[in-house]
Amino acid sequence: MLRKYVGFFLLLTLFTVSCEKAPDVKEPFCLTGASSADAKRLLPLFASDSASADISGRIFNGLTKYDKDLNIVGDLAESWTISKNGKEIIFHLRKGIKWHDGVDFTSDDVVFTYKAVTDPKNPTPYSSNYGPVKEVKTIDKYTIKVVYDKPFAPALESWGIGILPKHLLEGRELFSSPLNRNPIGTGPYKMKEWITGQRIILQKNEDYYEGAPFFEKFISRIIPDPSTMFLELRFGGIDFMGLNPAQYKYYGEKSYFKKYFNVYRYPSFGYTYIGYNLKNPLFSEKKIRQAIAHAINKKEIIEGVLLGYGTPCTGPFPPTSWAFNPDVRDFEYNPEKAKKILFELGWKQDTDGILTKDGRKFSFILLVNQGNEARLKTAQIIKEQLKKIGIELNIRVLEWQSFLELVTKRQFQAVLLGWSLSRDPDLYDIFHSSKTKPGEFNFVGYSNPQVDRLIERAREILSREERKKLYRKVHELITEDQPYTFLYVPDTIIAVNKRIKGIELAPAGIWYNYIHWYVPKNRLDWYN
Repeated sequence: MLRKYVGFFLLLTLFTVSCEKAPDVKEPFCLTGASSADAKRLLPLFASDSASADISGRIFNGLTKYDKDLNIVGDLAESWTISKNGKEIIFHLRKGIKWHDGVDFTSDDVVFTYKAVTDPKNPTPYSSNYGPVKEVKTIDKYTIKVVYDKPFAPALESWGIGILPKHLLEGRELFSSPLNRNPIGTGPYKMKEWITGQRIILQKNEDYYEGAPFFEKFISRIIPDPSTMFLELRFGGIDFMGLNPAQYKYYGEKSYFKKYFNVYRYPSFGYTYIGYNLKNPLFSEKKIRQAIAHAINKKEIIEGVLLGYGTPCTGPFPPTSWAFNPDVRDFEYNPEKAKKILFELGWKQDTDGILTKDGRKFSFILLVNQGNEARLKTAQIIKEQLKKIGIELNIRVLEWQSFLELVTKRQFQAVLLGWSLSRDPDLYDIFHSSKTKPGEFNFVGYSNPQVDRLIERAREILSREERKKLYRKVHELITEDQPYTFLYVPDTIIAVNKRIKGIELAPAGIWYNYIHWYVPKNRLDWYN
């Protein structure tokens, strides 16, 4: 069966292409990438999808950021001091930083951002990061004091959110603000052009505090089809892209491909999962979700979809997280056990092989976003696996923004999605029962009072070892509840045109220093 899947998927993915000719790069001193989906809103408090966050992060800065070794360092904040009781942070801001329109960045912008992200009128998923804050006030033009009700472990990381320009947004309605499409930030790039569904072009900020980026423009092209995207990479239409497993397996290690492209591979800090609408009666019973977990063969998916470039996911933390619990056992693949659980719950097999109960078939729709080939293949394999135990799964593929709209409004039965996680293991936004409003991240409606208490407690402890104990219990409880079917942690595989120099793989990946990447002026040095 596995060979059938692999053969079928390779036919979908592979194509004949001559790789002997060097890419014909149209704009050699611009950095051009591609996204399978367009951005939605670029103000940082609303940029919650990956397409929006990627662009927003190049336009805006936070007070803090992670360095290449995953240490928290200053960004707009030059330094800070933390009180002995952990309840106060004084941030000292960098002087001389200007917004893209030339206005000075000051402490007033930080206070304004705090008020905006905590204003109930703004539907942002990030507000919980500032719930423990008691007060944010300016000491002077370049000094901010943040006071917490109690110690807050993710405090420094939380101030990595992009700071907003008070002078442009004060007194305005933010969610519908024109600055969501034409943002003004302090970052290394500023908005130049956005043609919906086609491309976003950013222009370098000559006055950026870390020095102007090398590349004149950063261009993101919207290319939903991964095969088309690969052709654009090969022939110079884009400079980098994430390779799918088949592209990597059959091209990434070939000498003619390596002549023109460097390929970087490392574990993703995130996972792919099926999320269930827990308000739907079909999925409200924990044993139902456990039965589905027993019916899904993750190893078959990893081999058939990822071609082995990934690992099974057991719960809400990937293996590379310090909060990961290695003692949590995954749900074994056991279709007979799955059927036994369902039979005990009153489901019976009908003449067509589909389970029924009280006159209703066990049939549901799984939403998958357009342009993500790995997720579509995953859904197709799961469809066949669930069919073996009498569950009918129907796959519905939607354009990204339409997909997000249904998820936000909780108008779904099940979704196939992935999380790219924060390095701090705080799970409040994703799994706390209070975070189920439209636009927030607990869109499945998960609620477990014990998990809530553990997540809340872990936020108040500054000791990593003590937090680790709590998160290991959280890992165990969430895995038992199965609000998601946790599927796999894929490898990140990125191909970059070899003319681009200065890239160094680090614990943070490759993007931490992208503004310092460069291209030699002499074309003879491009592919040496």
